[in-house]
Amino acid sequence: MAESPEPHSEDPFAGIPFLGDIARAMSGQGPINWEAARQFAQLGATNGSPEGNVEPAARIAIESLAPIARLHVGDVTGVDLTGVDVRITTRSQWAAHTLDAYRPLFTDLATALGTAPASDAGESDPMAHLMANISKMMAPAMLGMAVGSMVGDLSRRSFGVHDLPIPRADTSLELIVATLDEFAAEWAIAPDEVRLWVLAHEFAGHAVLNAPSFHERLSALVRAYVGAFRPDPDAVAEHLSALDPSASDPMESLQKTFSDPTILLGAVSSEEQRSLEPQLDAAVAAVVGFTDWIVDAVAVRVVGGNALAIAEAVRRRRLASSPADVFVNRLLGIRLDDDQVRRGKSFVQGVVDRVGESTAAQLLLGGTDRCPTPSELDAPGLWVARVTGE
Repeated sequence: MAESPEPHSEDPFAGIPFLGDIARAMSGQGPINWEAARQFAQLGATNGSPEGNVEPAARIAIESLAPIARLHVGDVTGVDLTGVDVRITTRSQWAAHTLDAYRPLFTDLATALGTAPASDAGESDPMAHLMANISKMMAPAMLGMAVGSMVGDLSRRSFGVHDLPIPRADTSLELIVATLDEFAAEWAIAPDEVRLWVLAHEFAGHAVLNAPSFHERLSALVRAYVGAFRPDPDAVAEHLSALDPSASDPMESLQKTFSDPTILLGAVSSEEQRSLEPQLDAAVAAVVGFTDWIVDAVAVRVVGGNALAIAEAVRRRRLASSPADVFVNRLLGIRLDDDQVRRGKSFVQGVVDRVGESTAAQLLLGGTDRCPTPSELDAPGLWVARVTGE
């Protein structure tokens, strides 16, 4: 007969051989279960269906259009883009690469979520203590599933790597052909026009996010934000204990509980995060606004009359939120709503109106302290005065 677990044991399944083995395996997986993350990313990318390879004709078309977009974005920004590779990928490939690209960020997040203060609920309620230990044991797998699901969902909506304005160590560009072609068909736009517009956006995103003025600042802000989570250690346990085992579909209820980011994160953000939000909002708005400004300038040249139609279709697409958007905002602090885009575009246009297009690009991309403060974002004259010293 199995031995009874010690009172308030950290292993809620101690003394139960089968479940105890599972508990020990889960406890040794580190702050995040990367295997679960990879599996859920692939599942989200493909919806569990077989995924074909990229059609050779589409690959050849994009490879022939890339030099055109590279040339014009370089001309507008003054940035040498000759060494920037363009990869044409499937959704599952994009998801796998994105998970790897943001692994340090997700590790910071997992570490922060694992540093919650110990709960004393079990001193008066042994069942609450048991549930808290279960949630602690399951946290790496839960976070792996959540992160993987987010990346998988992003792979079904993203055109390339710069839809999400977070710098990456790998500076190669990746375009998801299936998403581009579906978007072109939905809006009755020639596929090559959409491909050119997206290529312009990807090269523009590369120029902005790898500039000294934005790269270090935005990276530091996002990592500071995810590292500042201080979740309630009892929140998940409370939701688990509240589940109704007699429900018609208890597994569906459990899945719904774990898919809610406010439950996963304990529904608690820290004071440090709240103080970071205005700065992070200002940096993201400036990056998105400047990227869009570059794309608008380039698209008129290379796409022609449909440039405005594509830009409007993309804007509407941005406004259609998805579960991934909720996670990106809640986990990473990245807001991409209409207000953010409007503020960013107004800021960049205000700079252009004051100093001209070529000087605006030089000022925004040069130096190491060009990221606007929240006040400067809404008053671009203050930013111009600071960076020019006039």
